[in-house]
Amino acid sequence: METLVPIKDRWTPIYLEHGRLEVDDSSVKWISADGMVCRIPVATVTSLILGPGTSVTHAAIKACAECNTVVCWAGEDSLRFYALGIAPNHANENARVHAEAWANKRRRTQIARRMFCFRFPNENVDNKTIRELRGMEGIRVRKLYYELGVKYGVTWKGRNYNTSNWHIADEINKVISTANAALYAICSSAICSLGYLPSLGFIHQAGTLPFVYDVADLYKHLISLPAAFEAARQKDEPSREFVRKKLKLLAENENLLKRLPKDLAAFFDLKNLNKEEAGLPPSYTK
Repeated sequence: METLVPIKDRWTPIYLEHGRLEVDDSSVKWISADGMVCRIPVATVTSLILGPGTSVTHAAIKACAECNTVVCWAGEDSLRFYALGIAPNHANENARVHAEAWANKRRRTQIARRMFCFRFPNENVDNKTIRELRGMEGIRVRKLYYELGVKYGVTWKGRNYNTSNWHIADEINKVISTANAALYAICSSAICSLGYLPSLGFIHQAGTLPFVYDVADLYKHLISLPAAFEAARQKDEPSREFVRKKLKLLAENENLLKRLPKDLAAFFDLKNLNKEEAGLPPSYTK
C-alpha cells in the first residue's frame, strides 16, 4: 500500500471509447479502433472512464484494482454514469466511521450541516432542518445558473433534460450533464480510494451513489458548471470535447484531488475522532 500513489497526487480521469483495454508486458495498454496503441500508467490516474465500444480484459481490471484505480462505465461522451468498480482498500477505518455516522441520526444531521456550511460559510445553519437547508441550496443553485448564463452569454431556461430522450435537451443542459458526470468520476475515485462508502449519503438518499452526489455538489460551482457554460458559448470545437478539457484544467487549478481527502476528513471530524480514541479532548464539538 505504501508504494501506491496517494489520491491527492494522481492525475484526473482518462476517458476511453471504441477500443480495448488489456495487459501486455506487465503494463496496461489501450488499443483504439483505428490501431493506435497507448500505454496507461494506471497507478497514477484516479480513474478510467470506459465509454461505448469498449472491451476490457480480466487482467486489465485486476491491474487497476491492485493499483487502487477505479474503473467507471459511462455512456457516450460521459453523458450517462452507469457503474463503477469498487477499489480495494487495505484498511476499513474510514468505512466504519462513515457507516457509524450515517446510522446515528444526530451525527448524520451534523455532517449534512457541515456540508451546507461549506456552501454557506457566512450563514448560521445550526438550527436549520435538512429540508430548510435543501431549500436554501435550491435558491443558491438557481441564482448560480442565472449568473453563469449572464457571465458567459448563454441563454438559460432552467435545468431540464429527459434521460430517456436525451436529444430533446438544449445544448447547455447536455454539457452540464457531461461535466457533472466527469466530476462524479473524480469524486467516486477519491471516495472509493480513501475507503468511504459511495452508497451512504447524508443529503442525497436515492440511487446507488448518493454520497458521491453529496460531495460533487460542493465543487460544481467551481468546476463543472463554469466548464459547461464556457463550453456552451464557444464554437471552435464540439462542446462536449471542450467541456472535458476545461473541467480537467479547472480541477487541477482548484487542486481538487488534494482538497478532497482533507475536506472528507473534516466532514467526519476525523482529527477529533482520533483524539477521542487516544483519550485527548476534542477541539471541535459543533
